[in-house]
Amino acid sequence: MDPIRRKILKAGAAATAMAAAPRALAQQAGQGGAAKFYEKGPVRIHYEETGSGFPLLLIAGGGLNSTMAGLTNPFDAIGEFKGEYRCVASDLRTANAGQSSGPLEIDRPWDSFTDDHLAVMDHLRIDKFMVMGFCIGGPLIWNLLKRAPNRVVAAVLAQPSGWRPEMPTLSYDTNMQGWGPEFVKRHPEVTMATVDKFLTKMYRSNPDFVITVTRDFVRSCQTPVLILPDDIPAHPYKVAMEAAMLAPKAEVSMFPWKEPKERIPLAVRQIRSFLRAHRPAST
Repeated sequence: MDPIRRKILKAGAAATAMAAAPRALAQQAGQGGAAKFYEKGPVRIHYEETGSGFPLLLIAGGGLNSTMAGLTNPFDAIGEFKGEYRCVASDLRTANAGQSSGPLEIDRPWDSFTDDHLAVMDHLRIDKFMVMGFCIGGPLIWNLLKRAPNRVVAAVLAQPSGWRPEMPTLSYDTNMQGWGPEFVKRHPEVTMATVDKFLTKMYRSNPDFVITVTRDFVRSCQTPVLILPDDIPAHPYKVAMEAAMLAPKAEVSMFPWKEPKERIPLAVRQIRSFLRAHRPAST
């Protein structure tokens, strides 16, 4: 092959590879959805939309490191529901492995996350929606129900976080050791003293029950909720069941629902039935 032809072919191959790379990366990042960003002031939220139908906000587990990638555990939430719902998910602004960012709002940590969730839904011109959350999604959903009761049609709280009186500083301690140091490393403008204040307000200032709302609020909540309890230190079974007993329109799954793994599809079927039962008839 003559040298000029060889150079042309190599250049063409390189150009093709370069053109394909962004598409491949976008497909990997989006997992079938469209990865986008919502920005306002110092806040930048990485979110995705997947599927179509009535909107379903999804909140992954993982505590302050909650990212969309976590929605594959304990089952593929987007994969299971994108066929019927417009699934919307995002990385928390605090997630070390995520692409969202924003200040640590020391005086209102939980509300700052709720601001982000509602802002993304507003940005997408979504008024009413359903929500399903895992782990930290439990307290975040209760806060959503407090902040936007007329917008959340129904809620699924899977393995929700809660406060244990016998382990009163568990969430604070876990995050001071497992989340804070890495966050400070990634954000040099933040100190561990700031992290301490943030976590103290979040988990120690008024610790009780489901963390973000009171028993009186849960007792008065008219939104249908489905609770799937867990029973590990950060996800107390007792708190999940107390919330289910107090909420006037609550349903609860079998327990355990994750072990053996053969039970998970049954839990998913219950979630699907619950969402269909409360999805507005016009959709």
